[in-house]
Amino acid sequence: MKRVQFNFSKHVSRRSFLKGVGVSLALPALESMFPAFAAVPSIQGPRRLVAVGNSFGMYQPSFFPTGTGADYVAPELLQPLDKLRKNFTIFSNLDHGLTGGHFGVHSFLSGVLKVDAKNMPDGNISLDQRASEVLGSATRFPTLTVGSSSGLHNGCQMSWTRSGVRVPPITGPRELFQKLFIQQSDEGKKAATERSVLKKSILDSVLEDANSMSRSVTSRDRDKLDEYLTAVRESEIKVNQSRHWIGVPKPGAPIEEPGNQGIVLDLPLLYDLIVIALQTDSTRIATLEISSDQFDATVLGVSGGYHLTSHHGQQEDKIRDLIKLELYQTQNFARFLDKLNTLKDELTGGSLLDDSIVLFGSGMGNANAHTNTDLPIVVAGGGFKHGQHIALPEEGYKRVPLSNLYLSILNRMGVEDDYFSQSTGTLPQLETT
Repeated sequence: MKRVQFNFSKHVSRRSFLKGVGVSLALPALESMFPAFAAVPSIQGPRRLVAVGNSFGMYQPSFFPTGTGADYVAPELLQPLDKLRKNFTIFSNLDHGLTGGHFGVHSFLSGVLKVDAKNMPDGNISLDQRASEVLGSATRFPTLTVGSSSGLHNGCQMSWTRSGVRVPPITGPRELFQKLFIQQSDEGKKAATERSVLKKSILDSVLEDANSMSRSVTSRDRDKLDEYLTAVRESEIKVNQSRHWIGVPKPGAPIEEPGNQGIVLDLPLLYDLIVIALQTDSTRIATLEISSDQFDATVLGVSGGYHLTSHHGQQEDKIRDLIKLELYQTQNFARFLDKLNTLKDELTGGSLLDDSIVLFGSGMGNANAHTNTDLPIVVAGGGFKHGQHIALPEEGYKRVPLSNLYLSILNRMGVEDDYFSQSTGTLPQLETT
């Protein structure tokens, strides 16, 4: 089903309308805009999405397998995952067709450079945020964005709203633990309730002014205004939903509150906390950004830093150091998948991995050459037909956009869109079992 785009006429712009009542209100997704909102489908399959990305991609000769199909030979960086071979698929020759080097990494989950967002019908909304628009209301946290607050040239900033705003990340395991498990005080609950009441009051004010305006606009603009009023009422529903969670206790903490030690030492714990968040149904959508910010390479015996190491200049010693940094990441990713595979999904009776789609990759293809092509992409879980290396056509008009994979992921989750970003269709090679 197609998503309908709403644009106020030059006589009554949405921005002017809201500015007139002194409030900035983002237009939420509606049933009339996104039919998947009408009811989240009852599906036997993935209800969760986890996306993991880093700033500098993977050293391609040690990441992409030799051979295609089920009989591929796993290279060094994929060796940690090989025991789970039947649970994931590797893709080569997938990307967004963009350039920009480090400045293009942030397009990993959106397929759109931030500077081009205003020219796109959905801005640069990222895969996780689009899924959250449909599925996020079912949990306390519609999404969890975990990662560094900064990074080289805004690299590895993966999560973006459709208005072009980066979703602020949770910057460490301590902050993530507190968000998941620390109960609000009575004073905090009172303040949250007051904020909810204030938002409701603003919405009431917008509705009152809009109803008044509707008597003096053209019939065509009245239709558009009615559509916007529906959006305001949808916002009201979201306010009521957030108010609901104020009085619902958070799950008990299964571990002691951790400290922050930097992304390298924190990486296993961040993965563990994301597993717990999924297991307790605190969220069903999460992202993990592995940025160069606070990435202490010396912990892994590498001097010179992650960024400088990625610019190896074909020097063998630097390549070995880079592989060491990347191997640590794939080892922890394999550990994460293994945990999901062994834990039961209480909603369906299957494993958490069966009922989750897990994406691993980067917006950088070759950091040494500053290219954003042939991105390192792994998809695990979700009931897809795995155990294979899929190499897409490499050149010319036959080249398949990475957004096609993202559309397949959204559809598999029950988001009934027929496009995402610059997709040209779904990816039939990723069949379901």
